[in-house]
Amino acid sequence: MNVTLLAGGVGGARLAHGLDLALGAQSLTVVVNVGDDTRLHGLDISPDIDTVVYTLAGLNDEDRGWGLRGESYATLAALRDLGEDTWFMLGDRDLATHIVRTARLRRGETLSAVTAELARSMGVRPHVVPATDDHLATFVDTPSGRLGFQEYFVGRQHADAVLGLHFEGADAARPAPGVLDALAAELVVLAPSNPFLSIEPLLAVRGVREALVAAPGRRVAVSPIVGGQAIKGPAAQILETLGHEVSALGVARIYADLVDVMVIDERDADLAGPVADLGLTVHVTDTVMGGPPGRERLARELLALA
Repeated sequence: MNVTLLAGGVGGARLAHGLDLALGAQSLTVVVNVGDDTRLHGLDISPDIDTVVYTLAGLNDEDRGWGLRGESYATLAALRDLGEDTWFMLGDRDLATHIVRTARLRRGETLSAVTAELARSMGVRPHVVPATDDHLATFVDTPSGRLGFQEYFVGRQHADAVLGLHFEGADAARPAPGVLDALAAELVVLAPSNPFLSIEPLLAVRGVREALVAAPGRRVAVSPIVGGQAIKGPAAQILETLGHEVSALGVARIYADLVDVMVIDERDADLAGPVADLGLTVHVTDTVMGGPPGRERLARELLALA
């Protein structure tokens, strides 16, 4: 079976891991958000791509959900001593990834080519593809003004109310090679990632939303909201400030025109009827993945929906 996952953040990385475990040698493509990519200390950093790659490689820090396990921070401490702003955590081994990426991009390689090589070097089996090789940057409108994604999310700990989102470059950004073909898979899954910060910038790339709607296979979304709360991150707050219901039903309304099946947690079983009224097939299960066994269990349930 050919499966494609649209992903960003920790939830996307964990489901990618589960699908890899469940599929084995079968084909999995993970199309990753790049709206939160940034440049710091002269280095090109792709946080969502790295979270997905590190998780698939078994190298990630499971406690934090991001970064590398057993990381050290001597370089960051030295930068701080030299007067640099170090609000964005960069570990010593993690820096090696950013140095290699930056050098290869400067040589004219595309982000998708660099990502594929980094993934191969870490022993990653699935195809990990950025949504686009072109410039795409998420900006967040707040009461304090428009903020770059990392300033909002890391620098200010996503404490600001989100009044709107702007995806700079989306109108001109083209899908990276392989993205549109991947959407023709037998099963396309929208990960339990933040609908606004992880999935929406990916869909904003020219032609991606249209290709998803026209996809011939089964299209499934997993709600990141469980029992009225986000499993991780500010998804619940953003749903509220943008005028959506903070529930799995609120997420289903956002995705109703994009997918055939909505997967919601068993704690939200009472919402199955209203979600079905949107014209969606509803699958109720335990969506909180936890460690590898839980990820694989959920992945196998998703595969059975194809």
